Amino acid sequence: MLLLVLGFIAVNIIPALPHRRIPGRRLRICADGCELLVYFLISAAASALCLLAVLPVVFSENKLVWIGDLVCVILAEAAVFWNGIIRVYMTSTQIGIKWRTIGVVCGWIPVVHLAVLVKIIRMASDEWKFESGKIMQAQERKDEWLCRTRYPILMVHGVFFRDFKYFNYWGRIPKELEKHGAEIFYGNHQSAASVKDSGAELACRIREIVAASGCEKVNIIAHSKGGLDSRYAISCLGMDEYVASLTTVNTPHRGCIFADYLLDKIPGAVKDKVAESYNSALKVLGDKNPDFIAAVTDLTASVCREFNQKTPDRHGVYYQSVGSKLNVASGGRFPLNFSHQLVKYFDGQNDGLVAENSFPWGDDYTFLTTSGKRGISHGDMIDLNRENIRDFDVREFYVELVNGIKKRGL
Repeated sequence: MLLLVLGFIAVNIIPALPHRRIPGRRLRICADGCELLVYFLISAAASALCLLAVLPVVFSENKLVWIGDLVCVILAEAAVFWNGIIRVYMTSTQIGIKWRTIGVVCGWIPVVHLAVLVKIIRMASDEWKFESGKIMQAQERKDEWLCRTRYPILMVHGVFFRDFKYFNYWGRIPKELEKHGAEIFYGNHQSAASVKDSGAELACRIREIVAASGCEKVNIIAHSKGGLDSRYAISCLGMDEYVASLTTVNTPHRGCIFADYLLDKIPGAVKDKVAESYNSALKVLGDKNPDFIAAVTDLTASVCREFNQKTPDRHGVYYQSVGSKLNVASGGRFPLNFSHQLVKYFDGQNDGLVAENSFPWGDDYTFLTTSGKRGISHGDMIDLNRENIRDFDVREFYVELVNGIKKRGL
């Protein structure tokens, strides 16, 4: 009996010895939690069958023995379950708030709780296996410096978001690039302003980076409206002298017909109220002079047509673009799952905000989606939700993207 108790304690402390080789303490704990939950499912099923099998004999002869066994089994299974679920809940990022909540709510519903537990185990297991592979992959090729470009990377955010002070706009991407040798800077501009004003902010930022680091030029990677802001700075504010390349990611180069429709149909009083709310919130977050209406107006198809005529590409700057699409509306998180259908009605296939035909710009264009139903949303392209997507490793995509810039000698 003593050996059995000691073995039980040992398993609860170290569920699987091979997991000691997993890189990273968080991932080891997550893997151990998954192992314990699997043990729970197997042992709970086996214990239930055994207790039921001996019920006719033991219960009729000695009820207290059978009840005592039942209590021991319940306590032991509870210890294994809570040990496992706490480890998984504390360390897994991929199960998110949604599945944590579902787990708590459905934990009291027979049968359903088992299905939910299996789902949580599968998600957490996929996470630690995938993340372990990422770490080992980075270690294996650390001497290759795949992302050590000649000029540093300037990452430029899109509209209504920030890349400093309160938000990490680019998710896990910058850290992954830095692991492979990239030097990263950020635009640090306001979240909502006209293309002209945002472009002016970026021009100041580029001069600041060049002067402080002596790097001569930067390679810009810009998402969404940030691509238009960057083009304006390069073409109209003389930044072609300091920019080696511009990569636009899901940028609405030809605007959004949906935006034209909204600005035309929504009553002025409603627009003013929405703009006032956004601008007030953005000021609290640190923007000095946010302008919601100006930002949205510059994303319309009509304004972008005029913008493209007045903003030619500059010789000496390498331009390339990337775009993606959601295959189904449910593939995106709110509000992109909602806006996808509206944009599709006006503009066609899209990423939840921007249509496919608006993405291409420059010498090279890369289009992305998944083979399954999900697809890749506007937010997925900047790792906004830190989600591991089947068929699309966003971090590896950016490593390859920057490696391509490096191979061009930039």
